[in-house]
Amino acid sequence: MRVVQNHHIEDIQLFKQKLLLWSQQFEDVVWLDSNNYRQQYGQYDAVLAVDAFTSIKTDYTQAFEQLKDYQTQTKDWIFGYLTYDLKNAVEPLESKNYDGLGFPDLYFFQPKRLFFIKENEVDVQYLNMVDDEMESDFEDIQSVDISEKQQQRDQIKIHLRIHKDAYQEKVGAMLEHIHRGDIYEANFCQEFYAEDTQIPPLEIYNKLNNISNPPFATFLKCNDKYLLSASPERYIKKEGNKVISQPIKGTAKRALDVAEDEQLKKELLENEKERSENIMIVDLVRNDLSKTAIRGSVEVEELCKIYTFDQVHQMISTVKSLVTPETHPVDIIETTFPMGSMTGAPKFSAMKIIETLEETKRGLYSGAVGYFSPTGDFDFNVVIRSILYNETKKYVSYSVGGAITAKSDPHKEYEECLVKAKAMRQVLED
Repeated sequence: MRVVQNHHIEDIQLFKQKLLLWSQQFEDVVWLDSNNYRQQYGQYDAVLAVDAFTSIKTDYTQAFEQLKDYQTQTKDWIFGYLTYDLKNAVEPLESKNYDGLGFPDLYFFQPKRLFFIKENEVDVQYLNMVDDEMESDFEDIQSVDISEKQQQRDQIKIHLRIHKDAYQEKVGAMLEHIHRGDIYEANFCQEFYAEDTQIPPLEIYNKLNNISNPPFATFLKCNDKYLLSASPERYIKKEGNKVISQPIKGTAKRALDVAEDEQLKKELLENEKERSENIMIVDLVRNDLSKTAIRGSVEVEELCKIYTFDQVHQMISTVKSLVTPETHPVDIIETTFPMGSMTGAPKFSAMKIIETLEETKRGLYSGAVGYFSPTGDFDFNVVIRSILYNETKKYVSYSVGGAITAKSDPHKEYEECLVKAKAMRQVLED
């Protein structure tokens, strides 16, 4: 059982800063922030879950069955992540590439303390065992000193796992698969990394979030492992009997000049290659959702709509379906995972080829972070535009990728990767 309190906060932005700083005392933290981005399917402006009461941590072997049991038995809020390598649980695949981060394949926890922020209201929900600490915790949060105490840190040296010439050769190999008809499209990713490096995770997250202001920002802490994410993409959400997926395919840079910025936006909307990428993934998502949908209920609500963010313009589509009350929420995740925007079409063939051409195990990158509610609703983002950090190994990593289709130009694909990587590099090297 949870004890609930409601608080009205005048300066909610200041409260959010204090709340996130206060949360750092705990070993398990999930912070989800919409940055007040007005989205049609938004439910909360921000959510904080801390302090695990129970948890599940596992590799990919029978991972979805274990998650299904855990979610069914807990019947409470659970927060956590799914790594890309859970592909090995849904298809006969493997992940043998280099992994410098070492995140478990799946992790969820039942938090003792929960904070839901909507406009100027904060709903606080504590499990009974800690409800006597609600008042003192709230006082502690409000008294947190947020004055900047930036840590001294060494200059970070970013390395490329795949250099430019090798990247273009690998894209060429991907194009050969496409021309042979093995696949129509695949998302090819590369890692940028720094070794023997220590960073202040919350400080880096705040900088990344402040320059990006995305609708699916995430700060995740799992003991010594951190995710600092400025994701603009929703993977999948369930609200009652409705399921919503919003794949992103198509990116254009921003310009300071208003007229030039509008022209870049228009060019993205009319770009034949970007539209074909998006439509291919929409077809894949429709197929995935149909596996659990009520027959005839899968519908494309928005096709190739342009959304503007601080760093980039993005082409986003919205696909919906309806499910029966008997459909288990984890089955919806399992039959759509990994998300189409980070794999390709056909999905299985694309994932096999991706594994042979990429140099690193993706891990949490291109996985998902989110939550299940006590009623079986859920909401998950796509882990992109993100920095991953293993504090013990002193290993920092960020990856970027792009969709390769028959119309792809290896040079232009590389340039698009650099646009996507700009914000992460900026906050690490600043």
